[in-house]
Amino acid sequence: MKIKQKIALIVLFFVAIPQIDFAQGGGYTSVPFLLLSPDSRAGGMGETGGGLADDASAVFWNPAGLAFTTGSEVQLTHSNWLPQLNLDLFYDFLAYRQYIEEIGGSVSASIVYMNFGEFFRTGEGGPEILGTFRAFDASATIGYATKATEDLGIGFNFRIIHSRLADQATGQEKGSGVATSVSFDAATMWRPKTIFGMFEDSFSLGINISNLGPKMYYIDQAQADPIPTNFRLGTAFRVWEDDFNSLTLTADFTKLLIAVDTVTNEKSEFYEAIFTSWADEEISTEFRQIVSSIGMEYWYGDPNDFQFAVRSGFFYEDPDFGNRKFATFGAGLKYDIYNFDFSYISSSLAGAEESHPLSGTLRFTLGAKWGEQNRSVKGLPRGI
Repeated sequence: MKIKQKIALIVLFFVAIPQIDFAQGGGYTSVPFLLLSPDSRAGGMGETGGGLADDASAVFWNPAGLAFTTGSEVQLTHSNWLPQLNLDLFYDFLAYRQYIEEIGGSVSASIVYMNFGEFFRTGEGGPEILGTFRAFDASATIGYATKATEDLGIGFNFRIIHSRLADQATGQEKGSGVATSVSFDAATMWRPKTIFGMFEDSFSLGINISNLGPKMYYIDQAQADPIPTNFRLGTAFRVWEDDFNSLTLTADFTKLLIAVDTVTNEKSEFYEAIFTSWADEEISTEFRQIVSSIGMEYWYGDPNDFQFAVRSGFFYEDPDFGNRKFATFGAGLKYDIYNFDFSYISSSLAGAEESHPLSGTLRFTLGAKWGEQNRSVKGLPRGI
């Protein structure tokens, strides 16, 4: 199987990801696994996390949220991906964060591994099987977050990306089916003490521009594709909280920052696309490319002992730009420093006409937090 054919096949596996086929140029992004929701908590809340971002998964949703956290945390997520397709796909996410008083902020690190399973290697002109190999994508990220002011946090990530779609070139192809690149994220989080003198520590608003980096190529530079640079605006509002109960509402809005020249079909570099992708089509079309999601989370119990949570959400994408529409559900348990969460995706309960390959996807997350200085403080975390 030729490398480009293999890439196209793997892209089909990512029907879960927005706007892989961008209408302007008929191409696709490389390494779309960078857009996968990595944790069960946000996964159960309609895949919203850009405004909440108060645990280790903030390294994906909004690294600036870690500016308001203290102590340490480790988190591990596993998911068998697209279960309805019966493919050997799975996704693993490992994250760690640590507040360091001497540098006035939190550092974070995460590893993502996306396994595509085993493939047959065939010849140029026939079905003869020459061997097998395994394909995968992976990334390693380090980050730093700190407070610019009492209410404003900023965060940055640096990431190494490695993609192995084949173990060798085929025929006259120049590439090896392996690509490595880098990217970075820049984010901010506004978490005011009060709003108009009310709603103390209850509201947050975050912006994250992720996966800023050069194009990747497997064959040659002439066939390079952009990585999925993504804009995320997220908000969270704690509408109710007492000693044993809390209810939080969330909403996220995202848009891929990828631009293609409609005349030359040339894909812009990321430093151009972050500006031009907002206005390379009619304004009505640009708004239709925005993916929206909402979620809710209810906790009951003693924050310093045992708690359980229930979550739900809804994810919507325009029919002409991905057409994903699904409901999400989740639950969580927290005892002392440990927590366990899971989430479930349903397309049928969202009113979809056909069952989406994502439907039935389960995520499981294990985590532990320790050394926090604000565990008993009500509201969204504000650090120290």
